[in-house]
Amino acid sequence: MTQQTPSFYQTFDLDPRVVAAELERGLTAADAHCSPKYFYNALGSTLFEAITHLPEYYPTRTEASIFAQYEAEIHQHIPQQAAWLDLGAGSCQKAASLFSRTPPGVYVAVDISLDYLTDTLINLQRSHPSVKMVGVGMDFSSSLNFPAALATQLTQHPIFAFYPGSSLGNFTPSEALGFLSRIASLCQQGQTGSGLLIGIDLVKSSEVLERAYDDDLGVTAAFNLNVLRHINTLLGADFDVRDWQHKALFNVAESRIEMHLLARHDVTVRWGERSRAFQAGEGIHTENSYKWTIPSFTALLKQAGFSQTQCWTDAKAQYALCWAS
Repeated sequence: MTQQTPSFYQTFDLDPRVVAAELERGLTAADAHCSPKYFYNALGSTLFEAITHLPEYYPTRTEASIFAQYEAEIHQHIPQQAAWLDLGAGSCQKAASLFSRTPPGVYVAVDISLDYLTDTLINLQRSHPSVKMVGVGMDFSSSLNFPAALATQLTQHPIFAFYPGSSLGNFTPSEALGFLSRIASLCQQGQTGSGLLIGIDLVKSSEVLERAYDDDLGVTAAFNLNVLRHINTLLGADFDVRDWQHKALFNVAESRIEMHLLARHDVTVRWGERSRAFQAGEGIHTENSYKWTIPSFTALLKQAGFSQTQCWTDAKAQYALCWAS
């Protein structure tokens, strides 16, 4: 058996000045906001992992149950010896759990943090020594432009794009269309059988949705509040988490869960020579998570350039895995 060694590409190197400028624009906007990507410092990633184990947070276990129930059908769509494109790979465990039944020709793990992927892929390679593995540091939400040598390698295989976990919900519908269109274009450059397997959260009662984002233990609240400490580090701000409280609500008109941080009292936040005064009850909008119906999402996939679709749901129709080619 040939022992492979992972290779790595860094296509994303965000200048701290760019980060600071983006955060400042959000904090000084009429309706203050920040991107949910800033949830994920070391503590934020740990808190999110804890969230996935909460009884209120159904998406992770529901997605796993769909994989288990429809394993044979799902694997029929995954091309043999494909170039696997694992978007937002993180720990890579969801993709790795599928290797034994349908081994990849090459596994390409894409994440915004190449440092995190490096250790992950080195460890994963030990368990799958014959699988060629590549790690790519990339902000795939805005671009899927791979280095030329890797792009050529991808298109020599069928491309299996993999985006589980319902993270598409963080995109607005127009952003989601652009993202899916880029994936469809890439799949069209691959060999016969190329396609996308994606997880989406479905519309359901406001009560179920809001409890999933505001659990009884307060873990999601801690996850949301931690973004303020991360902003302190990145921007040199002086947020005190004790001045803020977590709020999650389902915006029915927009079909999205919204997470906000609300000022408990009048407070002024400072960074450098800048500041922003917040009145009691005024908020910072930290995340949207859009929810879909099967018909609306199927229409979006077709608008993006996919022609064939199939979706699998759990018995309660809370969540879906969809194949598009």
